Amino acid sequence: MLFKKYCFLLLVLIVSQNTFAQEEKGKSINTAQPEKLEEVIISSFHINDSLQNAPASIGILSKKELIQNNATDITNVVNTIPGVFMQSSNFTTTRISIRGIGARTPYGTNKIRAFYGSIPLTSGNSETVIDDIDLENLNQMEIIKGPLSSIYGAGLGGAILISPQLSKNNGQTASISSLFGSFGLLKNSLNYSLDEKNSSLNLSYHNLKSDGWRENSAYKREGITLAGELFRRQNNKLTYFSNYTYLKGYIPSSINKETYDDNPKSGASTWVASKGFKEYKSTLAGLAYDFKINDHLHNSTSVFINYKDSNEPRPFDVLRQYTFASGARTQFSGDFKIRKLKNQFIFGMEYFTDNYNGNTFENLYKQNNGQGSLQGNQLTETDQKRHFYNLFSQIRSLLSEKFELQLGLNYNETHFELTNFLPQKTATEKYRYDGIFSPQLSLLFKPNQQQTFYFSASRGFSLPATEETLTSEGKINTSIKPENGYNFEVGGKFYFFNKNLYTEFAVYRMEIKDLLVAKRIGDDQYEGVNAGETLHEGIEIILKHNWQMNPFLNLNSYFGGSVGKYEFKEFVDSGNDYSGNKLTGVPSNKINAGLILNTRLGIYLNADYQFVDEIPMNDANTAFSDSYNIVNLKTGYRFEILRNLNTNFAFGINNLTNEKYASLILPNALPVGTSSPRYYYPGLPVNYYGTISLNYLF
Repeated sequence: MLFKKYCFLLLVLIVSQNTFAQEEKGKSINTAQPEKLEEVIISSFHINDSLQNAPASIGILSKKELIQNNATDITNVVNTIPGVFMQSSNFTTTRISIRGIGARTPYGTNKIRAFYGSIPLTSGNSETVIDDIDLENLNQMEIIKGPLSSIYGAGLGGAILISPQLSKNNGQTASISSLFGSFGLLKNSLNYSLDEKNSSLNLSYHNLKSDGWRENSAYKREGITLAGELFRRQNNKLTYFSNYTYLKGYIPSSINKETYDDNPKSGASTWVASKGFKEYKSTLAGLAYDFKINDHLHNSTSVFINYKDSNEPRPFDVLRQYTFASGARTQFSGDFKIRKLKNQFIFGMEYFTDNYNGNTFENLYKQNNGQGSLQGNQLTETDQKRHFYNLFSQIRSLLSEKFELQLGLNYNETHFELTNFLPQKTATEKYRYDGIFSPQLSLLFKPNQQQTFYFSASRGFSLPATEETLTSEGKINTSIKPENGYNFEVGGKFYFFNKNLYTEFAVYRMEIKDLLVAKRIGDDQYEGVNAGETLHEGIEIILKHNWQMNPFLNLNSYFGGSVGKYEFKEFVDSGNDYSGNKLTGVPSNKINAGLILNTRLGIYLNADYQFVDEIPMNDANTAFSDSYNIVNLKTGYRFEILRNLNTNFAFGINNLTNEKYASLILPNALPVGTSSPRYYYPGLPVNYYGTISLNYLF
């Protein structure tokens, strides 16, 4: 039924787009020829050079798409990709799930690996944070769905690849922009870029703050980013990039159903009383050297560091964390021929080490005369070191002009050690997981340059997070195993109507074994168990259409939809059998659509729509969030003031209909005292923003 339902939808949409395009073609015979949709080029780290030739489902967000909303919150744009669901609350708490993978994570994002250039954004604790880097410093984002990314660690959910913004204009460019919005939203940005024959530089600074619309939800972030190239020659270049972020965000936390219905502006009473917040400084930096060895062999080698100093006063304690990560990655790529058939290959190694120190202290906010959190005596101190290496390889063989075969293999070995110093010092425990092989096979059929069909089969894995590796006594839980699963996928990518319509579909099925379940045993204590299996299957579709209405007007439209079936195949937890229930924390159905109207006068209009189905909030499926619909509008005017000075004015409305919805769900929340479980993080009501920017080319 799922397959038939979505195939019918696909047929109706393609036919309607076809009819629409043909009718308008007849109306505009005497106008300029339509602009074609640009072919999407993907990261140079892939074995393929374009999205059309990649036998995988990869969501692409261009620079223009990343900043098409208000350039402060990445959630809106990430959710335009079918199969990807990002939830957020007050900038400080976010969760990304891909095809249901990672949906049950209590806080944050795991089971997905992310990279900024060649720097991992995923910690040794398996936590991924992509919000630290300002949206305006991203050139492109690629989201690989499913464990198809052998060269990026074969994560169960997939991988997120972020390309840093490098200077692309010859000479010097300077820009300044300001954004003003509801609830005290203010963002100021400065940027300077320089591009010369052998080098480039891109330097930017941003400052973002908001008063918040809920109690205890004020937020501030500032950061500086530096990226560029040195010693740029025909056969080699050195790329450098670094990012520093300071963030302080107060946390209203989740609320129960009654408070959500009656007063969603309220924060959880204990978090409001303690004035709980998250504050940290983070620095990441890296160097990457690309070298062409000969006409058939190329090497890219990078080194990186990532440091984070975090302070989080919470009602039940004060958490201080220090993390220092470093690593290196080298990758060889090239091509060779066998019997006149061209073959391409990638092989290499990645090494990662992470040193973590965590401390908890008493929070004496009740004795602080209403002034909020007050740090007391130290309760615990823990050191954890985790290091792993990935060996990876991939080969692409052109069997004929129309058929190609791709094979990939990833091998991972992870070691970690744990030392507790408080409440009492323990001997250092060492542990390692058995080596994990993750193979991948893909077949691609390309009958012509505008049509592609593919089939992929792959295996992925997900390592336990820190809290899942520990027992309630704070010792290493040696019975925990990584999750693993096989993914099977078929899909197609097509251009129609002289490349004015692009469509893409994917049908997938994945079974996850040794499901990791974080059982809550305290206010912020979880113990992991391998509790069963989950089933993930679904269909995804994308349509992008370009229509040159006349010489002055151009209209782009897009549609993205996903229908999924995510359920527990076998799952028994604390004597409760949840087998057959819907998977917690993810909607089965999601739709995104939008229109972008551009004029030669510089006036433009964007409109986008999102539908999210109801979400199971607990494993028993006794509580569901309501489905919701969100509409956003933006209009603006770009024009040239002087010969080299351009400006842009814009005004936008988010959540136009003032829809009441939960922007983040806390899965399996427990009741506090006699009150009901606190599942809900309320989403923003209708809100407004305006921007102004100036760009000068020297």
